This record gives sequence, structure tokens and C-alpha cells, in this order.
Amino acid sequence: MIRKIAYIILTSILLAACTDEPVETVFFDLDTENGVFISCEGNFMYGNASLSFYNYKTKSIQNDLFYARNNVPLGDVAQSMYLNGNSLFLVANNSGKIYVIDPKTAAFKGAITGLTSPRYILFATEEKAYISDLYAHHITVFNPSTLEKTGQIDLSEEHTSEQMVKVGNYVFVSSWSYDNKVLVIDSEKDELIAKIEVPLQPKDLKVDKNGKLWIFSDGGFEGSSAGNEQPALTRVDPETFTVEKILRFEDDSNPYDLELNNTKDTLYFINQGVCKMAVESKTLPDSTFIPGAGKLFYSLGLNPNNNEIYVSDAIDYTQDAMVYRYLSSGVLTDSFKVGINPSDFLFR
Repeated sequence: MIRKIAYIILTSILLAACTDEPVETVFFDLDTENGVFISCEGNFMYGNASLSFYNYKTKSIQNDLFYARNNVPLGDVAQSMYLNGNSLFLVANNSGKIYVIDPKTAAFKGAITGLTSPRYILFATEEKAYISDLYAHHITVFNPSTLEKTGQIDLSEEHTSEQMVKVGNYVFVSSWSYDNKVLVIDSEKDELIAKIEVPLQPKDLKVDKNGKLWIFSDGGFEGSSAGNEQPALTRVDPETFTVEKILRFEDDSNPYDLELNNTKDTLYFINQGVCKMAVESKTLPDSTFIPGAGKLFYSLGLNPNNNEIYVSDAIDYTQDAMVYRYLSSGVLTDSFKVGINPSDFLFR
């Protein structure tokens, strides 16, 4: 049903957007085995989100894929994206919907609509996936094969949901907005069963080679009703739900976008440049691995095949951004232009 509704909605938009000189549809055959998708947020309330594809074998870039193939804008704020089987899921946060396209051709396949402010997806099983939400006090459950909503997980009025990771039968969810909790969901019962208190505004979640959960907290902001504290990196034992370590950043730090290498033994993040830190380290790094050098680093991605580092430069948040590609050694090997405010990288 949702697939049919989404098709009707898309068709209506296409018809409404027709002009005397319609845009010619472009047909793609993307070499997805040798490339990375890059979703670009655009600007809030401008509806100028976009999707790019970079082939790292030929060093070629194709921008505005969604619009070029479907003759309709991607929406307002492209938050995140996921590959599940033969479908690419694109989360349009402020549009309140998730588009599903063919990853090779970028052709529209369906959509999930009627969401409040979707942020991230976690695929729990072949027939069940979760959608986190910035403003709704629940997690939406849907079937990724049919795109039908099948339920929701109540989080109470105290919490919302951001990033999610699954460890065993538990799904850990950061409650980022004005909160200091990581929520624990029983994925078999689809129920909230525990809460872990961590430093203020937890966002990014990663699981290392030892099975430990790492949590990035931004500390809020000055004047916030929830308070304001130093950003922090926290390690939690996901079996006992206990906090094992908290590493605090300096007051003037602004760390974000936590990533792991392919052996899951080294953490990467942005903090006035790209920083790296072994998961066994007892202290935060005191210098950058890749200096920002006047750039406005915005998002980070690591190629799981070779640990090459991709980092975007938003420039001024309003113009088309740059993406820089570095070898795992930190040596710059390529750069290319994409859309406005690149937010997520998806490698095959």
C-alpha cells in the first residue's frame, strides 16, 4: 500500500513540475562496485538536497543523480542513506519521508511517508527495520521488503532517537536532543528495556573490535535548557550496560562524526581537522592526523575496502562543497565537487 501511495505522490509531483521545456531524464548504469554514494543535505527549508556518486577507480563524479533520473528534487535535508539488498534508502529528514531507489540506475522504487523527522535506519532482520526520529517520541518499525509500517516502539515523552547500532539482540539508540541517555531496545520484543546515562547529547555510536560501544556526546550548547558541558567520548560495555570510560575534550573543542576503520581498532573523527585514536588508547589525541588547513570540514567517511579517508569541506554552507580523498596514510590523492553540505558517505 505504501509503495502505491508513494508512487501516486511522486507522479503527482512530476506532473505538477512539468513545464514547456521538461528536463530530459538521464539513465544511469553506475559501477557501484567501485564507488561511493554521497548524500548532500542542502539547506534547511530550501529543498535542495542531492545525491552524488563518485567512482574511485576512474576518479569521475556524477552529481544530482536523483533529480536527473526522476525529474523531481530529493527533498529537504538528506540526512542519511543505506543499502539493503537491491535498494538504496535515502532519508529526507525535514521532508518527513524516505525514498527508495535502484542503486545502479537511481530509478525511484518506492517511499515511506508520514514520518515526523526521520534521521537514521537500522535493519534488524530481513523483514524488520527501525527508523529513528528527531521529534517523535517513538521509533518506527517497517518491513524493508514491502516498505509497510508494521509498528512503533514507545520511548516515552522524555526521549527521542538518533543513531542506532545492534549488538546481539540489543539495539542501542542515542537520545541526542536535550538528553543524556543511550536507550536499549530488545529487538525481539521491540521494547525499551534500559537506559544508560552518558555525557550530554549523545549522538554517534560505533562498536569496536572488542565489542565495546563508543559514544560521541557533543555536550549541548551555551544557553541550552538542558545545560552545557564539555564534549565527550564514552566507552560502554554493551553486555552489562555499564560505562567503562569517559574521555572529555577541551572546552573549545567541537568534535563530531565518529567513524571506525575496517579492522575496528581505530576511531576517526573531526575536530579542527581529522583525528585518529586507537581504541586501546587511554587519552584523546593531542594533534590532528589531517589538518583542516582553513577548510570547513563537515563530514567524514572511510572506505571499508582500503581505509581511504573521505572528508567534505562545506566551504560556507551555501555553495557546492568539496570532497577530499586521502590515502590511509593521510596523503591527498583526489578532490572533487559535490552538492551543498555533504552529510553521508556510502561505500560498497
